[in-house]
Amino acid sequence: MKTYAFIIVLAVAATAAWAAEPIATLRGPASLIEQATAPSMAKVSNTDLRRMRNYPEQPPTIPHLIRDYQIDRNANKCLSCHSRRATVDSRAPMVSITHFMNRDGQFLASVSPRRYFCTQCHVTQQVTKPLVGNSFVDIDSALSNE
Repeated sequence: MKTYAFIIVLAVAATAAWAAEPIATLRGPASLIEQATAPSMAKVSNTDLRRMRNYPEQPPTIPHLIRDYQIDRNANKCLSCHSRRATVDSRAPMVSITHFMNRDGQFLASVSPRRYFCTQCHVTQQVTKPLVGNSFVDIDSALSNE
C-alpha cells in the first residue's frame, strides 16, 4: 500500500514539474534537438589598464589581446614581457612571486611548471553586456555600507 501511495505522489510531482514554466537557459528558446545559430564573438577588451580585483588572491585579468600567443611546453609568449628580466623594458608587471614556488613551497629560479600555463587562471575580458544578472559586492563596498 505504501508503495502505491509513493508512486502516486511521485507521478503527481513529476506532472507538476513538467507543467511548470520552462527553465531559462543561455541557449534561449531553441530546443536541445535544434541547432541554434551561435552568437557572434564579442571583441576582447584591449585597454592595457590594470583592473581592480574583487577578492584577495583573485588572478588578475589580462588587459590586452592574446589571440596569437603561443603558450605550450616549448614556449610561453607571456613571459617575453612578464618575466623578471623583461619587465624593465616592457614595463609590464612581473609575475607574482608565488609563480616561482613549487608544490612543496620551495622557491625556484624560474617559473614553476605548475604555474607555466598562464591561461589556466588568467583570462581576457570581452566588451559585452552580462548574460545574467550579478549582485556581487566586493569587500571594500560591503565594509563601507556598514
